[in-house]
Amino acid sequence: MTAISTPCIGVCLIDSELKLCMGCGRTRDEIGGWLRFSEPERLLIMAGLKARLDAANGEADPSAPDEAGPGNWRAGL
Repeated sequence: MTAISTPCIGVCLIDSELKLCMGCGRTRDEIGGWLRFSEPERLLIMAGLKARLDAANGEADPSAPDEAGPGNWRAGL
């Protein structure tokens, strides 16, 4: 059995306004579909999670592109 990449850190708390897990930065749809995504799709989502969490916490770099942001994670495929 092959290991599946995951950003989960065991701190599962969905922010009701942002609709993001404040532990890993994924949306509910991403969490729910994680096992159905291909490994490249998972890695692409994971690449944008730090920027997504930083933005949610008001720490975003406004000049940094967020290609893997919510609703746009397939942009790099």
